[in-house]
Amino acid sequence: MRALVVAGARPNFMKIAPIYRASLEHPSVECRIVHTGQHYDYEMSEAFFNDLDIPKPDFCLNAGSGSHAVQTAKIMVSFEKVCKQEKPDLVMVVGDVNSTLACSITAKKLLIGVAHVEAGLRSFDPSMPEEINRIVTDAISDYFFVTEESGAENLLLEGKPRERIHFVGHVMIDNLLHQVKKLESDHVERFSVFRLKQEHRKYAFLTLHRPSNVDEKATFAHIADALNTLAEARPIFFPMHPRTRKMAHEFGITFTERIIPLPPLSFQESLFLWKDAEVVLTDSGGLQEETTALGVPCVTIRENTERPVTVEVGTNVLAGTKRESIIQAYDTSREKSASARRPALWDGRASERIWQVLCAGIERQ
Repeated sequence: MRALVVAGARPNFMKIAPIYRASLEHPSVECRIVHTGQHYDYEMSEAFFNDLDIPKPDFCLNAGSGSHAVQTAKIMVSFEKVCKQEKPDLVMVVGDVNSTLACSITAKKLLIGVAHVEAGLRSFDPSMPEEINRIVTDAISDYFFVTEESGAENLLLEGKPRERIHFVGHVMIDNLLHQVKKLESDHVERFSVFRLKQEHRKYAFLTLHRPSNVDEKATFAHIADALNTLAEARPIFFPMHPRTRKMAHEFGITFTERIIPLPPLSFQESLFLWKDAEVVLTDSGGLQEETTALGVPCVTIRENTERPVTVEVGTNVLAGTKRESIIQAYDTSREKSASARRPALWDGRASERIWQVLCAGIERQ
């Protein structure tokens, strides 16, 4: 089986890394990596791929930035050329970015099988671009690999055949557990944030980047006010996304000196900090899941989540975006983490299950 595995943004590579590594255990599988270039990234160096234990991508499409329509169109045109050249049996897409949508549509129109990893997740908020990408990708996929039971339930309600839905666990957790193990034997003193962590034994960790949070001045101001209040009790380490830094400057939004700004960090440096934080504050989908997997209290600064299992059984508390609700969620998060547990099949073996399903399907054809 010839498979193209697609990644468009840095978090996507965290998901495809264990998929690629697991493919090496199947001699009948030839797995090649496609980087659409949806997010051109300062960290996408050879060292980045070495940290993930995967080779550099076989194909780089260099899509770059632009509106959703422009970016999606660029990816589709470039990816079509790759598909016609490689003639894969399967295209595997992950998550919900524009690359997920663009490559699944392109593959389907070329009569190539499509597998969607993280299928069925729904926020039920059509104003989120990711929600549109999720729905459309699931409308045309052939294999649905779900991370939590809500994903399977959503797909069944949408009329997808039960035999095509596979609850396999979460590849993001595969990568997380792999990286935690590596961190235990790594020379962490080489990290740029090593000394910072030694100086602050109790701290919070923050990521904030969603357009709905930082592109509207009033919302951003509410969030910043809450964060400045929370920082009075303990410092907050804040690797600042370029978009967030830009909008803070434009809006004149300032943070207390107790919120320590950091440059964007590598995955391992970020993990090195947040795994021992007293609480993680975030609007990231991935961190909601990763904190649940490691039992770290998490406050999600959003009105909704497409990952309800992290709230139902995990450490995640949905905070909204108002000052008072964020502070209240922060107070709740530490109590909740005491009774939280890791969701079913989040055991580091999701990628193995994916290839077992795919290889068995090919054999039956």
